[in-house]
Amino acid sequence: MRDRKLHTKYRVLFVATHPVQYAAPMFRRMSRDHRLEVLVAYCSLEGAETYLDPEFGASFSWDVPLLEDYRWVSVPNQSWRPGLGRAWGLFNPGLWDLVQNSKPDAVILLTGYRYVSFWIALAAAKLRGIPVIFGTDASELGARDGRRWKASVKRRLWPALFGLADVVTVPSSRGVRLMESLGLPPERIVLTPYVVDNDWWTQSAANVDRAAVRRAWGVPEDAPVVLFCAKFQHWKRPQDLLRAFATAKVRGSHLIFAGEGPLRRDLERETISLELTERVHFVGFTNQTQLPNVYRSSDLMVLPSEYEPFGLVVNEAMLCGCPAVLSDRVGAGDDLVTPGQSGFVFPMGNIDALATILREILPDRERLKTLREAAQKRMCSWSPSQGIDSIAEAIECALRFQSKRPKALLR
Repeated sequence: MRDRKLHTKYRVLFVATHPVQYAAPMFRRMSRDHRLEVLVAYCSLEGAETYLDPEFGASFSWDVPLLEDYRWVSVPNQSWRPGLGRAWGLFNPGLWDLVQNSKPDAVILLTGYRYVSFWIALAAAKLRGIPVIFGTDASELGARDGRRWKASVKRRLWPALFGLADVVTVPSSRGVRLMESLGLPPERIVLTPYVVDNDWWTQSAANVDRAAVRRAWGVPEDAPVVLFCAKFQHWKRPQDLLRAFATAKVRGSHLIFAGEGPLRRDLERETISLELTERVHFVGFTNQTQLPNVYRSSDLMVLPSEYEPFGLVVNEAMLCGCPAVLSDRVGAGDDLVTPGQSGFVFPMGNIDALATILREILPDRERLKTLREAAQKRMCSWSPSQGIDSIAEAIECALRFQSKRPKALLR
């Protein structure tokens, strides 16, 4: 391997499960950054190709470019049952040669430790003495399915697991605190903020014809509008918003549900039982290029989740001038929302507390304007530039830590 020195151009190999609409713009930006030489290895091309998303309950592909303007390679998946969400669903033995032969200065694993391919890439890098960076988006030990034993297992195993990384990356302040609570040294934890393509979202939002979008929804142009934009899954708790909206009884207000999922029929039935069919609108799955229309044409976006490690819809909404109301289980809350200024936070599951926020804020146009401006201003310092700087910082930290370790088995 060539001598790895700080303050040079770093060759970085990202190992990713599949192309993601949020990550692609970051890879493009990193490929233009003078500090980085980027290669992305994909274990699957789901997302770039049409596929069935079981959580949406529909087949689709993202309508934004995912594989343009950066270097990438598809590593053949040799799994006998390929697919995301299963440990052996990604089995990419070609990662071994790729890691060893490309001789990167650092390997950044984005696959998650549950996949076999994660361990292939990790072992290859360790054998070559290549610094390894990986982390988690978790902001707490609790599991999405609510099984308490998982938190106990994580508390015992995660210190050893993340101890394998030269640097652990986390996307939120809550994530930093979680890693520190597990005993990881602060100098080996780097906050790499979860970001989206800020410029694209703000520019797209500026071109939205709000009146036209609302006409298509059947919503008056001057009506207060609250939005739920996520998969209709039980841990997202969309029913909490529906019930809070019914409880708030804000005159002339409307509720937009943008998304799909297994709870849709239940939500539609409850909407009928609450006699809200004229003011609750289900607009279905909305692809990426149409989302600015949804955010810009709404006044508040509510994310009532009981499990939400971060929540990039918060970034998107705020960039489009739609302040966010979040449950206290949403990881983005600590970093992006100053309660009462750029949004609101309420106790998860407390429908009355959420209804109170809707009742007080939705009719107040001046307050909504102030919140909208504050939300957009907050996002100026949570941007791709900060994200790329944090990646460079993580690489330098990893190189410093690696230099203190015993020499690699192979050169």
